[in-house]
Amino acid sequence: MVSRPFPKGVSGNPHGRPISSKHKLGEDFIAALLADFMEHGKAVIARVRQEKPDQYLKVIALIVPKDINLNVDPYGDMTDDDLLAALRMLTKELEALGISFHPTGEAVN
Repeated sequence: MVSRPFPKGVSGNPHGRPISSKHKLGEDFIAALLADFMEHGKAVIARVRQEKPDQYLKVIALIVPKDINLNVDPYGDMTDDDLLAALRMLTKELEALGISFHPTGEAVN
């Protein structure tokens, strides 16, 4: 059996933690950091980049989201009808230049 300094159900701090005290330090730190950055930010970033490039890259790596979609699909939002319309338009433009396409997709001059 575990011995307890207080009986079960009785808190050692009957009035509890003051409201918002848990986040007060974090809020104060962020406010101070913002004020410092507003005054010195760009100059410090440049100095760190020049004098400590490893730390500069480390900060960038911490800021960049962990899950980045690096796939670029310019046609991903297009419907089949949109794709067909774009294909028809491109085909007309190429025909105006004297280029036609065989059904296999190869250019025929």
